Amino acid sequence: MSRLNKERQLNLEPKRLKTAKNKIESLGFEIIEQNDTALYFMLGNNKVQYHAYSGWYSGKGIGSGRGLENLIKKLNYVNG
Repeated sequence: MSRLNKERQLNLEPKRLKTAKNKIESLGFEIIEQNDTALYFMLGNNKVQYHAYSGWYSGKGIGSGRGLENLIKKLNYVNG
């Protein structure tokens, strides 16, 4: 399924990736992989993925959901 507004996605995705990368790294996580649409980092021994445009994240130990702020809350909770 394609996005309804590809131009909007192309405009917003790089900004959202940069914001997400900065916030995740500020919590002490290292981005191990990045492409045009997603970031990947390790949580313990498990790989977590975050897709910037949709806000979808998934990884063992935190489950899955949507929204950068929800991901940040879960990471703060897991880190203690």
